[in-house]
Amino acid sequence: MAKVRIAVPSEGEGGLDGKRAGHFGHCDVFTLIDVEDGEIKEVSILPNKEHVQGGCMVPVNLLAEHKVQQLVVGGIGMRPLMGFQQVGIDVYHDAERIDIRPVVEDMIAGKVPVIQNDQVCGGGGGH
Repeated sequence: MAKVRIAVPSEGEGGLDGKRAGHFGHCDVFTLIDVEDGEIKEVSILPNKEHVQGGCMVPVNLLAEHKVQQLVVGGIGMRPLMGFQQVGIDVYHDAERIDIRPVVEDMIAGKVPVIQNDQVCGGGGGH
């Protein structure tokens, strides 16, 4: 199995034992998890850049620059989702849990589904 870098939008300090942010564009930081052969090898924190109006592509480009291959979100708008698809980042959807570690473990196990277009939210809405 190849190396994979997973990004999780996170609140506060982030990290594996942190809480996931509800809407990816407005998170404080991204927790980046490097996985190799099904094991977590390294965890790093990437501060989010300021999210200006219409600036959905800012975090897309930020994560692409940091070689992220997979992103797991609780909610995302259509524009950034299309942006991630354009840069080759697969977006997965888990709306239920806010603890980062179990979501990452399920990502590694292949239990988190790729987001469907009907799960996309209308941007900035209350989730």
